Amino acid sequence: MPRRTIDRMPRETWDDAAPRFRPPPGVTLFVPVLIAFVIQVPATIAISVWQRVPVPYAALSVALAAASALALLAARRWPGLTVAVVALLTLADLFVPPDAGPPFVALAFAIVGAVVRGARIWALVSVGVAWLTAVILSGVLSTSWHPFRIAITTLALALCFGIGEGIRSRLEHGEARRRQLAERRTASEQEERTRMARELHDVLAHSLSQIAVQSGVGLHLFDREPERAREALVNIRTLSATGLDEVRGVLSFLRGDEPTTSTAPLTPQPQLAQLPALAAQRTGLGLAVELDDRLAGDLPTSASQATAYRIVQEALTNVVRHSAASRATILLERDADELVVTITDDGSGIAADAPERGGLRGMRERAGLQGGTLEVTAPSRGGTAITARLPWKTLS
Repeated sequence: MPRRTIDRMPRETWDDAAPRFRPPPGVTLFVPVLIAFVIQVPATIAISVWQRVPVPYAALSVALAAASALALLAARRWPGLTVAVVALLTLADLFVPPDAGPPFVALAFAIVGAVVRGARIWALVSVGVAWLTAVILSGVLSTSWHPFRIAITTLALALCFGIGEGIRSRLEHGEARRRQLAERRTASEQEERTRMARELHDVLAHSLSQIAVQSGVGLHLFDREPERAREALVNIRTLSATGLDEVRGVLSFLRGDEPTTSTAPLTPQPQLAQLPALAAQRTGLGLAVELDDRLAGDLPTSASQATAYRIVQEALTNVVRHSAASRATILLERDADELVVTITDDGSGIAADAPERGGLRGMRERAGLQGGTLEVTAPSRGGTAITARLPWKTLS
């Protein structure tokens, strides 16, 4: 897959739950007002003229229709109060001629808006009280309302509440989905940062600690044994070049570059076969590193080998920097379906209450990513023992 395609995919994935279309705020505020006004006011005027309603009643009916539509302007800031006012205006219009007026769609917009904006209780109480009052007053005033009209109006009001609940549920689901994806993105970014820090730490800590040791040797022997000082400088140059190649390889791997001649890592992922060289590099200046390989040529998967190498590399770096040990041993063995790597030293050990810092945490994370475990113990004879258990999965 081309790299540019890989770069685009995560962005599209995170945006899958984004709203496909969200109208401007002005549209959601003014369009309901306009629709309600256009439907209610001209129709009320026309019906009043057609039925020859007295002018005072006609004017009052038109005013109620216009007021209920204009009240929707406050729906965004005061959704509960708006639905109460519109319900009251609608109730008043029911008892003002003309009797067969246009439907007050403003009430429908007010109910839906109130439910969506979280004023469900306001809408239920306001509309319920207004409708119950209308039914009672119709009986008291002997207003002849057909039962079919009452049933249809009740169903229409219930439908408005259903539409509001449906919209609110959909919005809440979309918001929850976006929060979930944002959390996943944050977790993924944090995991990627941790992975980058772990890879670079393993490479740089090893190379720089070796360079520090060799530079110390060179400075110490510069005047008395210039040849050995020259040898230390050569080692520093070699370690610097190797470390730089490893950093380039890690960065290429983290970027996901394709394995072409120009972008392939300059150094492959390390394997168990490179442990003798690592042990030899670490031997010196009072530290003897011994490799005890009991695998008898049988090797696990490449991923497990690379993880085991990095754990050994970091463990030896910690031995050199912190333990003041004179001897370290690397033991490789197989236990059923596990590769067991044990690194022991005779140094000062780790305090029981010492916090687990970057090196140990990185080793534990590496083992966990392969489905393995890492244990740090203090042997009775002193020092520290680090035991990593990694899945074997025979190399094919």
